[in-house]
Order: sequence, then structure tokens, then C-alpha cells
Amino acid sequence: MKASKSLKLARKYLGEKVSLVIDRPLGSKHPKHGFVYQANYGYVSGTKAPDDEKIDAYFLGINKPVKKAQGKCIAIIHRLNDDDDKLVVVPLEKGNLTDEEIKRAVHFQEQWFEYIIFRE
Repeated sequence: MKASKSLKLARKYLGEKVSLVIDRPLGSKHPKHGFVYQANYGYVSGTKAPDDEKIDAYFLGINKPVKKAQGKCIAIIHRLNDDDDKLVVVPLEKGNLTDEEIKRAVHFQEQWFEYIIFRE
């Protein structure tokens, strides 16, 4: 598999502790497409993805809206038909999630993309 620009950037966060700004908290609506976020979604400050935005991340394992989060990056949603990969971050005390648990949690947004769950 040839690594996309987005995957190359995201890989350095795998297994690392990251701080997130959650700009689309659980239960909020997407400003353009109108779907409801079924997970906290945000970005890593001080980063730049290929789309000139910050590197995006799902913060899973918390069932309430949050504005900021710290956790461990356990996986990457590697989009095969879009160079905009997403980090999968969980609270430090949460541990791991299975691929199936991740797929269920991100389906609300990832259903329109072909992707694989990338881990080291």
C-alpha cells in the first residue's frame, strides 16, 4: 500500500498521547451537510493536513459532548478515496477498541467513504 500524504502525517501520532480541540461535539450538526455527530470530532492543534486544515480526529469512548480532550491515538481511519485521514483517539484510561467498535462509532460520517482502519 502506497502511503498517501495524509497517512504519512497521521502515522506519527499512532500510539502517542495527543491533545484535541473538539469543534464538533457529540450531538452537534454538521454545518454544511446537516448530519448529527455521533462521536466527538475535532483536530490536533498546530498541525496541517493535505487539505490545508488541521489533522482531524474522532475522540471515542466518551458518551458526552466535550470541548477539549487528551488521549491516545489507537488507529487511523485511512480513506482510500479521499486524502483526509482521521485519527482515532481514546481516553488514556479507556484502553483499546476493536475495529468493529471503531467502525460502528464513525459510521455516521465514514459511510460515504471507502476506508480501512490502519494500525501499526
